[in-house]
Amino acid sequence: MKFLDEAKIFLKSGDGGDGCVSFHREKFIEFGGPDGGDGGRGGHIIIEAVDNLNTLIDYRYQQHFKAARGDHGRGGNRSGAAADSLHLKVPIGTQVLAEDKETLLLDMTKPGQKVVFLKGGDGGFGNSHYKTSTNQAPRKFLPGWPGEELWVWLRLKLIADAGLVGLPNAGKSTFLSIVSHAKPKIADYPFTTLTPQLGVVHIDDHEFVLADLPGLIEGAHNGVGLGDRFLGHLERCNVLLHLVDATHDNVGKSYKTIREELKLYGHDLEEKPEILALNKCDALTPEEIQAKQKELEVAAGKSAIILSGISGLGVKSTLRALYSHIDNERNTSW
Repeated sequence: MKFLDEAKIFLKSGDGGDGCVSFHREKFIEFGGPDGGDGGRGGHIIIEAVDNLNTLIDYRYQQHFKAARGDHGRGGNRSGAAADSLHLKVPIGTQVLAEDKETLLLDMTKPGQKVVFLKGGDGGFGNSHYKTSTNQAPRKFLPGWPGEELWVWLRLKLIADAGLVGLPNAGKSTFLSIVSHAKPKIADYPFTTLTPQLGVVHIDDHEFVLADLPGLIEGAHNGVGLGDRFLGHLERCNVLLHLVDATHDNVGKSYKTIREELKLYGHDLEEKPEILALNKCDALTPEEIQAKQKELEVAAGKSAIILSGISGLGVKSTLRALYSHIDNERNTSW
């Protein structure tokens, strides 16, 4: 299924049904009283988060969603039926934004979460509602109230416990494929990964969700390469795994490039806990690994794990380090 993490749609809840003007008619009853029923309520727009979706592709080919109108009132004091609500199913992590793409209206973060986003219009009163002791034959009625309508943006921010960052071809997709059952596209050229990928990782009887994002390059915040469009998916992660390609000539510069893009993107990404790993070490000699590790640690000001997704070197220790941060965050939030 094609990945889509942003869509603009039009929503309209249903109008209420009109009230009815009617008078009771029966043999031998010459002056029957008013018996016009009330109109029914229009359908609500309900947004529901479901856990078997991970894309907004359903909203690419249909942008207009309108709930049904309530039934009109009828004679015999029969009220109109309320219209069925229109349910829109979205992936967990979907945000509903106003048309300005900045004002957050709704954040769907829990499976099964349901919100009545737009209420249907109330039905109008029939003439029996206006009967009084001084006005026993009213011809007054109310039309149904209009529903609400709104253009909104849907923006998906995948919910993952940990996120992979690094330059293109840093080995992120290979790492994800090895530690989970995810099957991302893997090839020896930059920008192989064009959309975010999720995988469930198991380590020491624990599990967590790991997200692989398309690689960043210098100037991504200005739209260079694939830009920083997918960085929003990292906002919900508890910890970042920063992979640096050990075969690069300048691993320190590679690290600083990504850190600068995270800083320029904002949203506190640069403040998130980070685990640093020197990847693809199976391609280097022990002496080269030691030199690259020292260079990277000096540039980053922190220790770096020696890692190779292909040979399995350092994989378990990396996963344990990730889970330690995730577990601490879960305990803190509880």
